[in-house]
Amino acid sequence: MVRAYLLRVVDDELDRLTLPAVIVEGAKAVGKTSTLERRSKSVHRLFRTAELELLQADQHRVLAGDRPIFIDEFQRYPQAVDVVREAVDADQSPRQFYLAGSAGADADTHSGAGRIVTVRMRPMAFSERQLEQPTVSLAGLLGGGRPPVEGETQVGLNGYVDEILRSGFPAIRNYAGADLHAALRGYVDRVVQRDIPDELGRAVRRPDALRRWLRAYAAASGTATTIERIRDSAHGGEGRTPARTTTEAYRDALERLWIVDDLPAWLPTKNHLAPLLQTPKRFLADPALAASLVGAGRAKLVSGEDVEPAVPRDGSFLGALFEALVVLSVRVYAQAAGATVAHFRERHGRHEVDIIVERPDGGVVALEVKLTQTVAREEVKHLIWLREQLGDQLLDSAVVCVSPFAYRRKDGVAVVPLALLGP
Repeated sequence: MVRAYLLRVVDDELDRLTLPAVIVEGAKAVGKTSTLERRSKSVHRLFRTAELELLQADQHRVLAGDRPIFIDEFQRYPQAVDVVREAVDADQSPRQFYLAGSAGADADTHSGAGRIVTVRMRPMAFSERQLEQPTVSLAGLLGGGRPPVEGETQVGLNGYVDEILRSGFPAIRNYAGADLHAALRGYVDRVVQRDIPDELGRAVRRPDALRRWLRAYAAASGTATTIERIRDSAHGGEGRTPARTTTEAYRDALERLWIVDDLPAWLPTKNHLAPLLQTPKRFLADPALAASLVGAGRAKLVSGEDVEPAVPRDGSFLGALFEALVVLSVRVYAQAAGATVAHFRERHGRHEVDIIVERPDGGVVALEVKLTQTVAREEVKHLIWLREQLGDQLLDSAVVCVSPFAYRRKDGVAVVPLALLGP
C-alpha cells in the first residue's frame, strides 16, 4: 500500500529557493528521497550499483533526462557535483537539480559559489507528524512583540511517549510492536556494520565496542557530558574502554552520517554574561534511536527506571528523551525561520536555559523544556533571569511542556505544549 506523503517543513524552504541546484543532506531514512522525487522529472539513484557504474563510465550521464533532475546518494560519486556545477554555470535557470546525500562530503564539494545551496533535513518534527494543529509559531515568537499564545491539545504524556518510541523516520514510524523494535535495531546494525566502515574506509575491528560506545552516547542524551566521560562509560562491565583515537574516529564518522546531532553551546556576541560552559549537549538524530540503544521501552520510561550506563543527568531519562524530541522539532522550525539553535549554561551552573533560538541580528527566543503539565515559578526562574540580562535582545521566552493548554503567564513567559508548537 502506498502511503500518502506528509508535507515537511523543508518543503516550504525548497519552495522559496530559486537557485539552480540544491543539496539536501541528512541521516538515512529521514525522507529525502520521497521529498525530492516529488519535485523532479528525472532521477539518478546512485545507491543502485548499475546506475553508479554507468555514471562512472560517463559522468555526464548525470545530466540526462528532463529537468529538474534528482541525484540520490550523490556522495557515492562526488564528481557528480562538479558536473552539476558546470551545467549551472552555463545555465542558471532555477530549480534544475536536486541532490540528496546521507553522508557528509568534502568541503570543496559543496562550494557552488552561490549557485548550489545546502539544506539540512532531519527526522520528522512533532508538527510534521500531524497529530495536532499547531497554534503557536516559533517564527511568530522570533518576530518579537510577544504575540498571543493560546490553544488546547488532547496529546498527553502517553502520546509524547508514543512519539518518542515511534521515531521521526517516516518509514520506520509506520511499524508497531516487535516490527518497530526490529526496524530500529536494524537501523543501528546498518550504521555499525556498513555505514561507519564505509566512512572510515576500513572494517570496524571491534563492533561490540562501537555498540557500547553508541549506547553510552545514547544514555548521555540531553546532558553536556564530556566525550571522555562517555568513553569511560563504554567499558560494558569488562573493565576495558575504547581508545581515545578510536572513539574520536567513531564520533567523526557518526557526525558525517548525521547520526550524532549535538546541540552547541550558545556564545553570545552582544552581551558579556558570566563565563559560559562550551560543551555541547549530546543528542542522536532521533530520540527513538537513543531509547532503542539503551533498551528503554514504555514500561521503563513511564516507571522512571534509570538506564545504564549511568551519566550525570537532571531528572529522568524520559525527560531527556522528551527534551531530545523538542530540540529536534525546534531545530526544524528554526531552520525554516533562518535562525540557529543552541543551549545556554553558565560555567558554575547557577543559570541555564535548555534552548536558545537566535536570529541573524542577535534577537533571541529562550525555551525551557519541562516534562510537566503545570508550570510554576521554579520552572521559569532562569528565563526571567535571562530576560533581565539581555533586555530587548530577548524577544520572547517560553516553557515547552506536556500541558494541555497554551497560554501566557502573568510574568510574560509563554507556556506551550509541544503538540501546539509549529514553524
